[in-house]
Amino acid sequence: MRIALHQPDQAGNVGTILRLAACLATPVDIIEPCGFPFSDRALKRAGMDYAEMAAVTRHASWAAFAGGLSERLVLFTTAGADPLPQARFAPGDILLFGSESAGVPPEVHAAAALRVRIPQAAGTRSLNLAVAAGIGLAEALRQTNGYPR
Repeated sequence: MRIALHQPDQAGNVGTILRLAACLATPVDIIEPCGFPFSDRALKRAGMDYAEMAAVTRHASWAAFAGGLSERLVLFTTAGADPLPQARFAPGDILLFGSESAGVPPEVHAAAALRVRIPQAAGTRSLNLAVAAGIGLAEALRQTNGYPR
């Protein structure tokens, strides 16, 4: 199981996700460009010392990331056809999350084998990126018995 972030905009969200990933022993792929300098203070503040513990791989572009894909890509998107409670995960899945401002472009959307939507109350647009990553990862790890022992 891995988390992938496509061109994230906000350092604080990435820092929080790196902390989540370190605590749950989940590698993170960051698909650049990011909307902030990767060494940004907000990234360090949100991730605290956990960000240094996270297994992070940076990719220069979508093409660089996609060229090495061998596992199933699961996109979390407000436009997803599969509600999270019905989605079925596998241990090698890559959980992909788009940028806070733009989501992912059509070619990235098309590359996903599964498009998952986290159900929300009527009248709401979207969850915070770090919150969505936490919800998605928690469910995927629960289903695959992938939590650290």
